[in-house]
Amino acid sequence: MTPPPRPAIDPRMVKALTFDDLRVGMRETLMKTVMDTDVVGFAQLSGDDNPIHLCEDWAAGTRFGQRIAHGLYTASLISAVLGTRLPGPGAVYRSQTLNFHAPVKIGDVVTVVVEVVELVPEGRKARLHCEALVDGKTVLDGEAVISVPGKPKPATE
Repeated sequence: MTPPPRPAIDPRMVKALTFDDLRVGMRETLMKTVMDTDVVGFAQLSGDDNPIHLCEDWAAGTRFGQRIAHGLYTASLISAVLGTRLPGPGAVYRSQTLNFHAPVKIGDVVTVVVEVVELVPEGRKARLHCEALVDGKTVLDGEAVISVPGKPKPATE
């Protein structure tokens, strides 16, 4: 079955910050309710069809007692913040560390918080602390290093 087409992204809703716009301490958040369709879609996209993600009966016998979202699905929400909010379009991942602390279950509301902790002018790199929380408890944290675009060059006539 083909999924329905995704709506076009409204460019007015996407921030695009340059390296010079960033400051240590800047933060952005994203909240997302994890839906069954997200987990099934991620399994199809990634090829990870582990029954802990897809089969309620199988998952009921695990220590979690129910299906859980893929850890990298939760981590991908960090990418959503970096690519659309802080710093936004043009950001390029250099590295990401991830520490998984607790499962994310279908129906959980995940809050992702990304904060600039260091700016490195050479190569216009930013180091960011990344955290995902459910009900105020950390389920995932880590650090990202990204390259950030510089100010656009003025057009020549």
